[in-house]
Amino acid sequence: MATESQAVPTSTKEPMNQTVVEVADLGFHYGRQRALHEVSFEVGKGQIFGLLGPNGGGKTTLFRILCTLLVPQQGKARVAGVDVQKDPHKVRRMIGVVFQSNSLDPQLTSEENLRCQGGLYGLRGSKLKERSEALMNRFGVDSRRKDLVGTLSGGLRRRVELAKGLLHGPSILILDEPTVGLDPGARRDFWKFLTDLRDQDGITLLFTTHLMEEAELCDQLVILSEGQVVADGSPKALKEEIGGDVIVVETPDPEQFCDLIRPRFPGEPGVVNGMVRLELPEGHKAAAELMENYSDQIEAIRVSKPTLEDVFIKKTGHQFDGE
Repeated sequence: MATESQAVPTSTKEPMNQTVVEVADLGFHYGRQRALHEVSFEVGKGQIFGLLGPNGGGKTTLFRILCTLLVPQQGKARVAGVDVQKDPHKVRRMIGVVFQSNSLDPQLTSEENLRCQGGLYGLRGSKLKERSEALMNRFGVDSRRKDLVGTLSGGLRRRVELAKGLLHGPSILILDEPTVGLDPGARRDFWKFLTDLRDQDGITLLFTTHLMEEAELCDQLVILSEGQVVADGSPKALKEEIGGDVIVVETPDPEQFCDLIRPRFPGEPGVVNGMVRLELPEGHKAAAELMENYSDQIEAIRVSKPTLEDVFIKKTGHQFDGE
C-alpha cells in the first residue's frame, strides 16, 4: 500500500487562510451512547482534509452532521459561514456529497443517474447535458454512459458517484469512506481524480477514512477516537511529534521488561498489544544496546520511522484497530 501513497503526491502549495468549514465543540449522542464529544477543527479553502479514525470513532456521525443529515445536539458547525442547523438548504446547495454506500440507481444508466441528480438541483436542457458529458469524460466513464450502473465495476461506479456529487458545481466536496471496497488500482485512480480537483479546480475536499495510507495524502488531518479529537495537524507535523524512531520489542513478560529497561532509556517504555514500545532518537543505536544487554529476553525487535498509527497509539495508548 505504500506504493499507492507515493503514487499520488500531496500538494506543494501553501494552504490558504480562508476557513470554509468550522466545527466548534460539536457533540452528539445516540441514546446513552456518545458518538461525538466537544469536537472542534477548521478546514481551509482548497485543502484535502481528512477525518481519520477506527470504526466507531465518530467519523460517519460527523459526516452526516456536515451534510445536514443529522442535527448537532451540542456546539456548532458551519460550512462556508452557513450554520448547518439554521440553514441546511443553503448548505446543501454549496456542497457535493459522495456517500460510502452506493447512492446510484442500478437500473438506470450512468447518464440517466446524472440526469436525475441534475433535475434535483434545477439543471435542465443543454446546461445539464454539457455538465454531465464534461464530468463523464473527465472521470473516464463517457464510453459507459449508456450502460446500466449495475453492470459497472466498483471503480467505475465510484467515478459516476463522484460525477454526481460535482454535477451542480459545489465548492466543497464531502466524502464518506470513498474508496471502501475498491482494489488498489481503482483506489489510486480515484485519488488522482481527487487531487486534480484540489489542484486544478480549487475544490475543498473533506473525507472520512480508516485507511492510514489515504490519511497520508491529506494537507491537514484530524484523528478521532471514541468521538473525540486526539490529534490535529498535517501528517508530517503529527509524525514529527513522536520525536524519534519507534522501537517495538517482543518479549515473554512485557511488563517486567519495561521495569527492567526503564532506568536505562529516557523514552518511557509502555506495553501496547502485548509488546514493549519505546520512542527514541537514533532508534537503531538503542535497539543495538537492547540486544547487547537483554538478548536473552528479546524474541524480536523492530525499529521504524513514526507512522500515523504511532501517533494514534501515543495519543490513546492503544492500537488503531483495537477499538
